[in-house]
This record gives sequence, structure tokens and C-alpha cells, in this order.
Amino acid sequence: MRKTQSIVIIILLACISNACKTENSFLSLFNGENLENWDLYLDSSLGDKFDSATAIVTPEDVFSIISLNGENVIRISGEVNGSLATKENYNNYHLKLVFCWGDTVFTSRNSGLLYHSFGQFGAAFGTWMANIECQLMHQNMGDTYLMLNTVCQTNAQKSENSNKFIFTPNAQAIDFGQHANGSMIRKASNHEKPIGEWNTIELYCFGTTAIHVVNGVTVMVNKNTGTFENGKTKPLNSGKIQIQSEGSELFIKTVEIRSIKEIPNEILP
Repeated sequence: MRKTQSIVIIILLACISNACKTENSFLSLFNGENLENWDLYLDSSLGDKFDSATAIVTPEDVFSIISLNGENVIRISGEVNGSLATKENYNNYHLKLVFCWGDTVFTSRNSGLLYHSFGQFGAAFGTWMANIECQLMHQNMGDTYLMLNTVCQTNAQKSENSNKFIFTPNAQAIDFGQHANGSMIRKASNHEKPIGEWNTIELYCFGTTAIHVVNGVTVMVNKNTGTFENGKTKPLNSGKIQIQSEGSELFIKTVEIRSIKEIPNEILP
């Protein structure tokens, strides 16, 4: 009888352990072979001199899978404005994106991780869905940009040199959006790797709080994310995830996501 009880206990503990492991494990949004989990969209050109390229390239030209140093990665060519978007909506998650810049630059090394995306492609700048952006642009990595009517509250202060708002943990919380103080908040500090090295971007979204982490350092905390409609703010806490094609070649090694039940204390500034 005791032996049977021991076996049952061992099985139960194993099940609990596996359940915990599954709950905390990352789900890869890139299967290493194709982009079947994603929608591909192209529209606006990078500028007048790129109109001819925009007319002939296909989504498959811009978003493809290649072998890089013996490993399959996503290549985004950057020659036209485009969106690589998840088919599913996500909320309460920790997302990890590992990417590096390529050698080909059409306008500038620019891209973005666009979260809480909703609505139709093309609504924002002729290409993207409405969203909140974690900026990937070279030298601006981790900035916030609010597209269309998206809003947030962020502890920030205005730089005396640039007259731009910078995320400052101990500063006053300020409303941001097209209707209030603008759509841009600069990161607290720069932690981007040199060109050619892999950057790890982590995005924590829980409720209406979104945190940008660049190479292990928290550089932005946005709270009360929402949309501004008819003079009122409505909460925005979920949506699709987009990655931009916007002027430069880049490679994505990893894009994975897991559910969270709270914001980890250790990433709060």
C-alpha cells in the first residue's frame, strides 16, 4: 500500500512540475522554417526614389527565411515599408526578440516592434495597423512612439538640450499622445549593441503597463496604455504584434512569447 502511495505521489509531483514548466515556457512565434504564423503586408514606399522598387517587390521578397552562420533566421530586406504581423492577439505576456542589423541600408537602420496592434493594415503611415511602438531604430532603441490615437502615461521630463521628453523613473507621470505632449518618449539610456551584434529586446505587457528592456536593461515603462476617442481614454491592453520593414536589412534569430501573471519586480526601475 505504501509503495503504491509513493508511486502516486511521484506521479503527481511530476505532473505539477511539468505544468509549471509549460506555464513558464516560451512559445516560439518563428518555427525556423517558414512564416506561416504571420501575415505579410507591403504598401508605402520609402520615398519617391524608391517607388519603382515598391512596384515590383513582393511580400515574400521582403520577408524571407535564410541561413545565416548555419542557422535559419528571418530576413527583412527593408527596401519598402512593410509589416510582419502575428495572426493572433496577445495580452499579459513577456516577449523576447533577438535581432541584428544587416549590411544593406536604403534610408536608415530603422524598424520597430509594434505591440497592441489593432484595426486594418495601412491605418498608420499607409502601412501599419494602429499600435504602440517599441523603437528598434539604431541609436533610438527602446524609445516609445504612439501611432494614431494610442496613448499612455509615462514618468518623464523634458531635456534642456533637445526639448524632448525622456523616460525618468522618479519624474512626474505625464500624458502622451497626439492630443497631449506628443507621440514620442525617449528611452532612459542607450544599451544598443554595436552594428552587426545581436540585440535582445524584451517586452513585458501586463494589463495597461508595458515595459521595454534592451539587452537586459529597463529603459521605458509606459502605464495606462489606451486609445483616445471622443475626448476620452479607453484602455488598450492587447493586440497583434508587428515587426517593421522600414529602410534597412535586419535579421531575426528569435521571437518568442510566454504568458505572465504579473510584472516581475526585478525589471522595475
